[in-house]
Amino acid sequence: MRTKPCLTSADVKTMMAACAAEAEKNSWKVAIAIVDDGGFLLHLDRMDGAAVTTAEVATGKARTSALTRRPSKDFEERVKERPSFISFPAGLFIQGAVPIMHDNECVGAIGVSGVQSFEDEQIARAGIAALK
Repeated sequence: MRTKPCLTSADVKTMMAACAAEAEKNSWKVAIAIVDDGGFLLHLDRMDGAAVTTAEVATGKARTSALTRRPSKDFEERVKERPSFISFPAGLFIQGAVPIMHDNECVGAIGVSGVQSFEDEQIARAGIAALK
């Protein structure tokens, strides 16, 4: 039987703090979702002033990234090329989420919603960088 890496509570707290710091540094009001490799929510933070819908969107983006092991942006581009991808059951195909990889294995994903999609992704990448 093989050993599989997974996120710890401490990992999640470290990434969430780094994401929040990046958002606050830029005065962005966002929701940040961190999920495990199965797309199940580990932590969600909707910052003061972030729209109510951002919590659901951030979670959907994170789920997409975890289940596909790819940034959600990859699928946003694919839907433009092949609209039938919109019915794919992995989640939400909008830029703003990236998978969390460890030893070539996906251990989860971070999804963000509330500002421009490329800025959402910038916040998510700041969280992942905090683990390295």
